[in-house]
Amino acid sequence: MGDEACRCVLKEREMEPAAQRNLRWAGTMAVLLVLAQLPWLGAGGSRAAPGGEELSERNWQLGPFQKSAANPILSPRGDGWESKDVFNPAVWTDGQTLWMLYRAEDRSGPGLWNGTSRVGLARSRDGVHFTRRERPVLAPSQPWELPGGCEDPRLVRIGDLFYLTYTAYDGKTARLASATSRDLRRWTKRGLLFPDRGWTKAGAILDQPVSGSYWMYFGDTDVWAAHSTDLREWTVVETPVLKRRPGRFDSRVVEPGPPPLMTEQGVLLIYNGADDQLRYAAGQALFDASDPSKLIARSSSPFLEPTEAAEKEGQVPEVVFVQGLA
Repeated sequence: MGDEACRCVLKEREMEPAAQRNLRWAGTMAVLLVLAQLPWLGAGGSRAAPGGEELSERNWQLGPFQKSAANPILSPRGDGWESKDVFNPAVWTDGQTLWMLYRAEDRSGPGLWNGTSRVGLARSRDGVHFTRRERPVLAPSQPWELPGGCEDPRLVRIGDLFYLTYTAYDGKTARLASATSRDLRRWTKRGLLFPDRGWTKAGAILDQPVSGSYWMYFGDTDVWAAHSTDLREWTVVETPVLKRRPGRFDSRVVEPGPPPLMTEQGVLLIYNGADDQLRYAAGQALFDASDPSKLIARSSSPFLEPTEAAEKEGQVPEVVFVQGLA
């Protein structure tokens, strides 16, 4: 990612207005915008589903996607809190307006990797042209957030509250933290989600309970699951639920992308994977609707991978990173 980090690289296929109402937006690293037409589509392979029926990738994956040259949708600006990079967005829509929470870095440290992160808020009617608030809506204030800041927001709305997970980075250890809000502008920090686990990142929460518990996927090597009845205290399933696969596009890293979706086929998790050369691409996984820790299907190949100049060059080369879905 270079300073032109925030780009829109996917556009909708030509479709009738009725079909356009069935679009989903997905933000990716370099704040890429992804538009997908439902129903769920994929390519290749099949696996047995619960009950014995064949579960083809064609009937559970989200897609297809088509890249566009409509770039950028958001760029660094000024000499303050969002002057260095803007990337890794979370998004939510009320059906009329698309709201984006995005990570922004300043230039407070030397080198490519240094700078304090804050979370900004932008809104759009079309998913391409955004109006930004002048000040961040989430800024580092706790010891576990300084000097690195508040990174990589992921967002769901449950009832009348927005629940945000983000990475709190003290310069040495990344830890998963949470906050809540009623309006996306004013946030109440809830502290660290796993204070005793050390390094934790990338919390993606399913926005509806399963048998009385909410579920979250997290991790940035393998993916773990955790469940909670109150969205504050979480019990971790200690065996990873989505593991790295040797020799594949996700051989070195698997990490949750945007919040998972409950579908007719099960719980759909879009995830980020990296191979042995740390080339990042995006895949999809399906978990049992009655037991979100049970993997039942997984994409055999990535549905999104770096092909454009902005994805292949910059601060982190060879990266697409999916994080927002609305």
